[in-house]
Amino acid sequence: MGEGLGTTMAAIVGRKVGMTQIFDDGGNIVSVTVIEAGPCVVTNVRTPERDGYAAVQVGFEPVAERKVNKPMKGVFAKAKTAPRKVLREFRATSGENFTVGQEIKVDTFGGGDVVDVTGTTKGKGFSGAMKRHNFKGQRDTHGVSLMHRAVGSIGISDVARVWPGKRMPGRFGGERVTVRGLKVVRIDAERNLLMLRGAIPGPTGSLVVVRKQQAKKAK
Repeated sequence: MGEGLGTTMAAIVGRKVGMTQIFDDGGNIVSVTVIEAGPCVVTNVRTPERDGYAAVQVGFEPVAERKVNKPMKGVFAKAKTAPRKVLREFRATSGENFTVGQEIKVDTFGGGDVVDVTGTTKGKGFSGAMKRHNFKGQRDTHGVSLMHRAVGSIGISDVARVWPGKRMPGRFGGERVTVRGLKVVRIDAERNLLMLRGAIPGPTGSLVVVRKQQAKKAK
């Protein structure tokens, strides 16, 4: 593989710091989400000849060596880098070249870039249908006394079963979600901070993956 990063790294791993407001160049207040993105280190490079596909594996957040098992110690020893807590793999695109041990920082993004952010939403436990599916609920009059927040009828009686996919109470949140089309407002390379306009999934401190949107091919 090549010695450089080619054009730019298409993705980076980080943690959500929180939300705040900043002023843009026009003096307008912009609500942004702050992400501590990287630095990440390349721990492995997949090639079509050896692995059947092209990808790059990156590590994020240094961790004590005593907390890493023996197989993973071999991975980091081969990459000649300190152990990392998080490993993620991204498909490589044309024009990108990587080497094992290479460091990827937040400055691979630029102001005005459009990105997609993937994270895990907040888990809210077992929830009713009104909270989970935004049901209206039943009325407070005309014979409805104790079932204002109940689901109500869940199907026809002659089939003697509930159709699959029926919206009912159950586990709410804790799902992998991607928010697309967020704009990079500002970058703080010294503190590895990436500021995106708008909100992203997950609580403060949760792990997120930021991917740069690829230009759409002309039809």
